[in-house]
Amino acid sequence: MGRKVILATCSLNQWALDFDGNLERILRSIAIAKSQGAKYRLGPELEICGYGCADHFYESDTLLHCFQVLRKLLESPVTQDIICDVGMPIMHHNVRYNCRVIFLNGKILLIRPKMLLANYGNNREFRWFSPWNKLRHVEEYYLPRMIQDMTGQDTVPFGDCVLSTKDTCIGSEMCAELWNPRSPHVDMGLDGVEIFTNSSASYHELRKADHRVNLVKSATTKSGGIYMFANQKGCDGDRLYYDGCATVAINGDIVAQGRQFSLDDVVRTVLCALYASHNK
Repeated sequence: MGRKVILATCSLNQWALDFDGNLERILRSIAIAKSQGAKYRLGPELEICGYGCADHFYESDTLLHCFQVLRKLLESPVTQDIICDVGMPIMHHNVRYNCRVIFLNGKILLIRPKMLLANYGNNREFRWFSPWNKLRHVEEYYLPRMIQDMTGQDTVPFGDCVLSTKDTCIGSEMCAELWNPRSPHVDMGLDGVEIFTNSSASYHELRKADHRVNLVKSATTKSGGIYMFANQKGCDGDRLYYDGCATVAINGDIVAQGRQFSLDDVVRTVLCALYASHNK
């Protein structure tokens, strides 16, 4: 008999460099997830600083303010007793990466850098970030002192890694990695990962949402599992419109989906209850 787990994903109206506002919306989404009994909360890509920071990604202040927000998240009682998955840029060995930071109860569990960047259409990620090219390789990342003082950790795992629990295994993808023929979820699924997460900043185009839903469904059609998709919504201070539509699929079927177009800053969190030990 498997154990039931409740997972949460969301769409947030984040704005580039609005660190205070972005923090408030992140905390609000976590509070909503916890109120529904969720034990894992997934947010959009680069949600702490906003996706559309453009050349402000080059500025050290952008990285500094992201860590200041991260510290506030780690300190907040709202983030206790729920695994939080947030996005921010991080410099590792003098190379800038687009990352997910996963933490629980004031401790950072891992940092997962993006491996396949979007550099087509309206995306120019290679201008600001480098891809993590070391497959299945993990290094030690030295945390800034402001985070060390708070967590008591000097280093945390950084790289292509997954989160293993007593009952299941969770792996992360980021936006364009879902669209790539070498999507990480393929190998992760073969290695026993059961829950896949994808934090995105996917902008609106005609029929793109349909394509996106089909990709989410196909990610778990063959090998089974759960796929959670979170997305940015609104304009982010840029010329694009991000259309939300947070989604959850199980074994190739869409079981929950958020609104595509909404004026709410925090679109109602999509929740999915499932059993960790499941069969296709």
